[in-house]
Order: sequence, then C-alpha cells, then structure tokens
Amino acid sequence: MPPIRATTPDGVTVALHDLGGDGPPALLVHATGFHGRALGPLARSLGSRLHCLALDLRGHGESGVTADLDFDWVGFGTDVLTAVDALGLEGPVGIGHSCGGAALLLAEEARPGTFSALYCFEPVVLPFDRPPSPDPSGPLARGARQRREIFASRQEASANYASKPPLCNLDPEALAAYVEFGFEDLPDGTVRLRCRGQNEALIYESGFRHPAFSRLAAVDCPVVLACGGESDDFGPATLELLVEHLANGRVEVLPGLGHFGPLQQPGVVADSVIRALDPPPA
Repeated sequence: MPPIRATTPDGVTVALHDLGGDGPPALLVHATGFHGRALGPLARSLGSRLHCLALDLRGHGESGVTADLDFDWVGFGTDVLTAVDALGLEGPVGIGHSCGGAALLLAEEARPGTFSALYCFEPVVLPFDRPPSPDPSGPLARGARQRREIFASRQEASANYASKPPLCNLDPEALAAYVEFGFEDLPDGTVRLRCRGQNEALIYESGFRHPAFSRLAAVDCPVVLACGGESDDFGPATLELLVEHLANGRVEVLPGLGHFGPLQQPGVVADSVIRALDPPPA
C-alpha cells in the first residue's frame, strides 16, 4: 500500500503507513537508520489490541529532508505531530524505539496531551540539562559515513545484513521489511539505501543535543521506559534518572534483549506494551 503523504510546518514531506490492526490508534516511531514499515512485525503482534500506524522520520524511508539538511531532533518531534494531525488521531498511544522514543517525548513536550500513553524502548535521551556539543568523530557518526550504501540488488543487501551483527539478530520479517522499503532503485539496476550515510551521520551528531530531558516535567501521560536486559546503551540506571522527572513513569527491563529489541523480538516487546496498557490492579 502506498504511503500517505503529509508536509511538516518546515516543509518536509513525511511518509505515513497504515500497518493494520484493531482497536485504539497507536503511532509507531522507528530508530535511526530504519523506517516505519520495519516495525510491521511489532504491529502484527499488537494487531488484536491496537490499530497501528507508523511514519518515516525525515531523512528515513520515503520521507524527505530539509534543504539545508538540518537534523536537529526537535524536527523529529515535529514529524510526529504532523503525522498525528494528518492521520486525525485523537489520544493515540505512542510506541517509539531509540530515536523514535525521543521523538515521541519531544512531541508530547511540545504539545502536552497529544498522547494517551507512551511506550519508549531505550529512548535516546541523556540526563543532562545542558546537552553536549556535536561530535563528528563519534563512532556512530563515523560508522554511518563509512556504511555501504549501494548493492547489486535487495537480495544481495539482505544476504549481507543477515550474515553479520547487528542486523543478523533481527527478526527475519523485520529485516526483510527493512531491506524491501529501505532501499531505492537506481537507473543502472542497483539499489541504494534511502537513509544516506551522510544524513545518518548528521542525525547521530545531533542525537544528544535535543532538549527532551529538560522538558520531561511537561509529560503528564503514563510513560513506560523499557530497555533490554542485555543492552549496554540506555539501560535501567539511565532510564531511572529519566523517570524521576516524569509525573507518571516507570521502567521495565526485558531480559534477553538488546538495543534492537522491537526489531529483534517483536512479540516480546508487544507483550510488554500490552502490560503497559493493562497494568495490574493496585
């Protein structure tokens, strides 16, 4: 199904996807380098409870970029709010992974009351009131600039990713969707990553500069901050520092998962989301 198109206030065209399901609406927001349809297996696992929709953040999937390649993460929050408005969502659940979790928090902070609840798996939010300066030499930015962008075919790309970490640990359907919709066809018959390496590097450089932490007090809806028990990225200690600033937040640790949890074991993460929506009685 072709995406729905919407335009942000700063002129970026974002792609929106209906991933199916029944029940109240949920907006799924992906991690850096991925796209909304890679969360299809998670959406299917949630389909009996939620009608899942997703977007491609600027610079990802089928969405555009600003003319000056500004990847300030506040723009990702703008993308989220644009999706909510364009889809006519009223009080949706927000489910975000990594960068997507930060984007949801930025959106709710900018417009409190947009979401009825948030579930953020390892959101990229550091507990600093004064974010650090961008670091072009950081390992993630360096890796993005060196990433191979062009393959002879999607089949070659899929075989390459399936042979080595970290993408070899993804759910096979999530990896297949990432490759199918994460590449564009070139005139010579080859395929190229839609999330270009230079753009991804700029996203990583801006990743710790956004103001989400300093504005957490504006978030009143229930928030679950989840992390993988095997993750070295945004684990329980960091998430507990964030929860201290939320009016209604808690941390959930999912044993056996790493930072790619929603793409690695979508059924396990879906069960965690459902627990968040149906907390046990006090």
